[in-house]
Amino acid sequence: MPATTASDPTPEVPTTPAAPRGTDNDRERTFSRSRKDNRDGLLMVSPTVIVVIAVVVIPVLWNVLIAFQDLSFLQIREASPFRPLTLDNFREVLGARGFWSSMLTTVVYSVASTVGSIALGLLAALALRDAFPGRGLVRSAMLLPYVAPVVAVAFVWQVMLNTQYGVANVWGQRFLGWDQAKDFLGVEPLALLTVIAFEIWRYFPFAFMFLLARLQAIPRDITEAAIVDGATPWQRFRHILLPQLASVIALLAVLRLIMTFNKFDDVYLLTGGTAGTEVAAVRVYDYLTGRFDAGAAAAQAVVLSLVMVVFLLLYLKWLNRTEREDA
Repeated sequence: MPATTASDPTPEVPTTPAAPRGTDNDRERTFSRSRKDNRDGLLMVSPTVIVVIAVVVIPVLWNVLIAFQDLSFLQIREASPFRPLTLDNFREVLGARGFWSSMLTTVVYSVASTVGSIALGLLAALALRDAFPGRGLVRSAMLLPYVAPVVAVAFVWQVMLNTQYGVANVWGQRFLGWDQAKDFLGVEPLALLTVIAFEIWRYFPFAFMFLLARLQAIPRDITEAAIVDGATPWQRFRHILLPQLASVIALLAVLRLIMTFNKFDDVYLLTGGTAGTEVAAVRVYDYLTGRFDAGAAAAQAVVLSLVMVVFLLLYLKWLNRTEREDA
């Protein structure tokens, strides 16, 4: 009887399951969700965009337009892109007597006020970094010059520096041996120095808040280790704290330069721009309300804006270089 051989069953080859593929409905659903998120995001930022366009972009463009047209104060409403454009306003402004001296005064005033306010704010932040009884109250009191109304504090300074009954002259003649009262707000260069001192006093709390916040974020372990290693206070500041504060100081310098370059109210309330304190913003105001020359005033504002753009570009260049070095 012939033997029957059972054939071995062919082994099954395991197959790898195919990777799941998204259907057209899934892709359409994902695209629709992404489009909805983008639309919601645009709706959320649209109020801010509208406000910025209304209060920043349109006034800036309108000012540039007026700068290239021959318009008086009473003709501002007649400004139009279809009116003839001219460079006469810029020629008049750049060639006017006193323009370059006012720009120099503005630069001196801005740089000195910026450096002084940041330096004083840094000293205050270092002094109030460590805990002590009443630290919160002292920190709050530091902010008073910054939050107080400028009209009120300017009036206080005017009274304090008055030549007849001001406390500064009374104490100077009584304790410092002054022969006569000093006219702090009416004589060059004392008036400019006084305005700079006022600006430093008024805005050092602005730098104080930024620098104190950054100091509080620096770990205490680093400075404590430096103390154990025998580092002096100056060495701890120079090699530990200052590098950590460099970016904040640079940002403060740009912000304060821009803010001070635009300053009008502080100078005008104290001296009215007299006695060598005519900064560019006061000169623009004088052209607009004193000479009723809207075109020339707008041209000076454009020149002032270009100078501030230069400051901003220098800061951005420094920031990019710093980021590349840290990368």
